[in-house]
Formats: sequence, C-alpha cells, structure tokens
Amino acid sequence: MLVHLNPLLKKLILIFTLLLLSACASLPNGPSEGDPFESYNRAMFSFNDGLDEYFLRPVAEGYDAVLPGPVKTGVSNFFSNIGDVFVIINDLLQFKFRQAAEDTTRFFINSTIGLFGLIDVATPAGLPKNNEDFGQTLASWGVADGPYIVLPFFGSQTLRSTAGLAVETTYDPVYDIKQKDTRYATIALRAVDTRYKLLGASRIAEQAALDKYSFIRDAYLQHRKNLIYDGNPPLEKQAPMPKETQEDLELEKELELDLEKSLGL
Repeated sequence: MLVHLNPLLKKLILIFTLLLLSACASLPNGPSEGDPFESYNRAMFSFNDGLDEYFLRPVAEGYDAVLPGPVKTGVSNFFSNIGDVFVIINDLLQFKFRQAAEDTTRFFINSTIGLFGLIDVATPAGLPKNNEDFGQTLASWGVADGPYIVLPFFGSQTLRSTAGLAVETTYDPVYDIKQKDTRYATIALRAVDTRYKLLGASRIAEQAALDKYSFIRDAYLQHRKNLIYDGNPPLEKQAPMPKETQEDLELEKELELDLEKSLGL
C-alpha cells in the first residue's frame, strides 16, 4: 500500500532525522540531556506555531463555529474508527490479545451498527477507545525513546515515535484513496478535525508557562510515557522541587488530561 504521498513523507522524515543527527555536533554548548537538538527544535517549533496561529487554528475555530455538534462528533468518530484498525494491529504486536479481541469487537460494532463509525455505539456498550500506535509497540520491544524531535507539520515526536509515524502513514488507508481530489479532501478534513479537538488544550498551553516550547515538550514526553505504560509509569525518586516547578508540572498535567479528553482517550 505504498501510495502517492507516502514516499515523499518517508523521505522528508528521513531527511529531517539526518539533519538532526548532524546538527547535534554543532550545538555551541553541546547536547542537553533529553533534548540534544534544542536549537533546531525551537526553530521548527516557531515555524509550526506560526503556521498554526495564522492558518490551522483559525480554520479549526471556523470549523467549530460553523458545523453543528453532531456533525463534528460524527467526523471524529469516523476517523477514530479508521484508527482502531491500527490499534488492533498494535495490540497484537504487543501481545495484548484480550485487548485486541475487545478492540476488534469495537471496530465491527461501530462499522456496522454505528454506520461506518459515524456513531460510537461501542463505548456505551462497555468497549472504550484504546490508544496503541507503532511507537508504543517499539517501546514494548525494548527500543529506546531516542532524542526529542520537532518535525515540520507533525510537531512533537521522539526518534522512536518518528519511526512509528513513518510506518503508520505508509499503511494509512486514507492515503490509499484512488481519486486524488477525494484523497486530499479527506486528509484535509482529518487534519482540521484533529486540530479542532486540540483547541482546548492549546488554550491551556498558551496560559501555562513563559516558555511555551519547554512546556509543550515536557507535556508531550510525559503523555507518551503514560501511554507506553498504560497510565502507570514507574515512579522516579526526585529531590524536592521549588514551588515554581511544582506549579509548572500541575499545569502540564492539566494539559495532558485536557489532551486526552479532547482525543477521547
């Protein structure tokens, strides 16, 4: 299922990964722990943030204002149902066989009774949405995080999650739609739906900290850690934190919870 956009996407990810690896040696103070490409990441974060401020967010806010709630819910449910296919595959790759059976049942219920996923019938029936991706699968196989990376358009990632992103976009059925106009329209609709669901989280991020980049980075890494450990990450012994740090962590947790709520996790 290698299709039109996927070779270009994979090449872009590979190119930016190689650029990041080469950039590490050029940092004036050497790589910092956990974020060795911070100079590059901050520049790319500014690019993505500007694109979001002047284009993506206004489009998402217009989408939110114009369409009625049931239509927006139906669109979100439809793309979520497509995503359940990848969840099932990663369930199996992580040997979560019981969860795979539940997610398979969820997919078939929503695809049939739920009218191709437009209506989420499975969640009220006791089959909640799970979140598994190939980045989490690689983690379960013992692959390390790798450095934090900000990709153009895709935003926060780690080297491991970037590899997972490349695999999943290669086999994404949306990119396999034969009719070009329909394919591009579907990709655009999914992007707007994703951004619409994050409106609440972005408002929190803007009010949360003086350094938006660090706040988003730390919240993303904590969120990924919670996903990998199914909400139960191992405890780490830490020295007492100053009050300012505690407040930042509380705000990061609030952002993470809002993010999970927005995505229906």
